[in-house]
Amino acid sequence: MSAAALGVGLLAGCGSDSEDKGSETTSGAAGGSFPVTVEHAFGSTTISKAPQRVVSVGYTDDQTILAFGIKPVGMVDQYPNPAGRTPDINTQWPWVKDKWGGTRPEVIMKNGDSGPNYEKIAALRPDLIVAVYSEIDKPAYDKLSKIAPTVARTKKEKEPFSAPWQDNALHIAKALGKAKEGEKKVADIQGKLAAAGKAHPEFADQTAVVLSWYENSVAPFTSTDVRGRLVTGIGFTYRTAIDKIAGGNFYTKLSPERVDLVDVDRVFVINDKADTQALKKFKLFANLDAVKKGNVSYLPDSEGPAVGAAISQGTLLSMPYAIDELVKSAE
Repeated sequence: MSAAALGVGLLAGCGSDSEDKGSETTSGAAGGSFPVTVEHAFGSTTISKAPQRVVSVGYTDDQTILAFGIKPVGMVDQYPNPAGRTPDINTQWPWVKDKWGGTRPEVIMKNGDSGPNYEKIAALRPDLIVAVYSEIDKPAYDKLSKIAPTVARTKKEKEPFSAPWQDNALHIAKALGKAKEGEKKVADIQGKLAAAGKAHPEFADQTAVVLSWYENSVAPFTSTDVRGRLVTGIGFTYRTAIDKIAGGNFYTKLSPERVDLVDVDRVFVINDKADTQALKKFKLFANLDAVKKGNVSYLPDSEGPAVGAAISQGTLLSMPYAIDELVKSAE
């Protein structure tokens, strides 16, 4: 599993290419202000008119696109689909299911793949490709831009997946010609975060960290990762020492002697059942004060209510659900 697979899904695997393919479905985009030019990490892209067939190459960009009433014709299969299950789990999260309806987009990349399937993308005949929450490099961008106008991650983002969720949302909104609507949606979520912090002033007096059990190690996320930003967004103080040893990455695996870095007041764990059980058996974790005091929130990733998935995705659609569940777990 690649680092990207951990960072955006915690899981790598296969998705399900089910019926009603995106190649037979239009995005249904309408309205917006065009033409629009978007500057990004690899230059600038001009979108001359409202796109009708949008392909999402970013791991969670499909959800941001959906938030503006546009159904991507292609998307990344972020979480593995359980064997024999249809439709794809990635179209069935509580926060996206109604938005997708009966539309089944084409899977153009699976989490853990080295890159997108360019042939599949070309066959979808897109008029816009969105690769914002993505690790594509310049050569990959050049390939994509030969297929259709492509918007890559924000110009300010130095490392993939490090941009604030607000920046990503506004970046995609601009590409869709919906900048004003994007500002309103971001403001609404920021208001919800502020309200959560105001309702729980005790959070401000507590240090916190979000972590997973990965490759037999405690793996905390940095304060700049979307998970860290959500925790600080509701008022907690993050253990930023993690950022220093992460070396620019969005997470790090701790050696046994550095587990002290997650010795904080409140721990949020994102894992599914098997990994959660393995973490609980790890003595150095079990001996943390927060664990002994019961100040750990165990949040299922893709199983059950999939709270972890909502937090990890950190999109305009998943954030309201994530905020409610995160606050509830810490009360």
